[in-house]
Amino acid sequence: MSKYTALKQECYEANMQLNALKLVVYTFGNVSAVDRENGVFAIKPSGVAYEELKPEDIVIVDFDNNIIEGSMRPSSDTKTHAYLYKNWPNIGGVAHTHATYSVAWAQAQRDIPIFGTTHADHLTKDIPCAPPMADALIEGNYEHNTGIQILDCFKEKNLSYEEVEMVLLGNHGPFAWGKNAAKAVYNSKVLEVCAEMAYLTLQINPAAPRLKDSLIKKHYDRKHGKDSYYGQ
Repeated sequence: MSKYTALKQECYEANMQLNALKLVVYTFGNVSAVDRENGVFAIKPSGVAYEELKPEDIVIVDFDNNIIEGSMRPSSDTKTHAYLYKNWPNIGGVAHTHATYSVAWAQAQRDIPIFGTTHADHLTKDIPCAPPMADALIEGNYEHNTGIQILDCFKEKNLSYEEVEMVLLGNHGPFAWGKNAAKAVYNSKVLEVCAEMAYLTLQINPAAPRLKDSLIKKHYDRKHGKDSYYGQ
C-alpha cells in the first residue's frame, strides 16, 4: 500500500465534492491536498472525467513539479498549486474552478464588493481580482506565472492569504485555498455564492452601497474573532 493512500483519498473526496457542488464544467477544475512533512501534494490527473476518477488515479507531486507517484499526467494547473504551497506555508489545500458567476466577475476584471453579511461572515475585504497576466508571462511558464500573478495581486492590495482565502484572475477564473482540501472546496463555493449574490444585487440596484464597517466587523468577529460565538 502507498504511504500516500490517505492523502490521495483526501484529494479524491475533495475533487468529487467540487463536482457535486456544480463548481466545474466537464473535466475542468481541480483540487490538491498537501503533505508538508513529506514535501508533496496530491492533485487530480489532467482531463479525467469525475465519474471515472478513482482514488488511485490521484497523482503525487513534489513542490518542484516532479511526479513522485502516479501513472497519469497531473493537472495542467499543477505548477500554480506548487507555487502557492512553496510560498504560503500555512495552506493545506488549493482549488481551481470554472464556476459561472466567479468566472463572470473574473472576465469583467472586477473585485467582488462586500455587499452583505454572507460575504462578511467569511472575510472583511472585497474579493480581489488580479489584473490579466502580462503577455511576456503568458508566453513564458504560464502555470508557474499564474502563481506569481496571485502573489503579486495580494502584495499590491496588501492582503493576507490567511484571511482572504480566494482570488479571481482577470479573464481566467477563481482559485481558493484553506487549511485542507475540503476547506479549499468550501471557500470555492462561498466565492461562487458571493459572486452570484453580488451580481444580482447590482442588477436590482446598480448603485448599491458597500456593507457598512460596523456590520462587516460584527459578522466576521462572531465567527473568527477572539470572542467568537458562532457554532458549537
